[in-house]
Amino acid sequence: MTWIKTIPPREADEKLRQAMQRYKGLYPIEYRNEVEILKPMASREHGGSISDSHSLLPDTLYHAFATLGTLLSPDLPLTRRQHEMIATTVSVINDCFY
Repeated sequence: MTWIKTIPPREADEKLRQAMQRYKGLYPIEYRNEVEILKPMASREHGGSISDSHSLLPDTLYHAFATLGTLLSPDLPLTRRQHEMIATTVSVINDCFY
């Protein structure tokens, strides 16, 4: 849950909208679809998504999530299943929702 001011996508200026669109284009196609069961947990009432916490700094948002997008490239040796296991393990260790 983010406890800092965030800018919802519908209120984003052009720079923030472009940063969001550009980094999302780097993710493998299977990562672009929202997981229906997780939508309520990523709602504004529950703090939004992790990318929302970067919305005040569009350049930082782009570079942070573009880095992740390139690390998820299907051209690299890890599979989506392996990415998910790593992310789950790190989240459990850190007692983190994300």
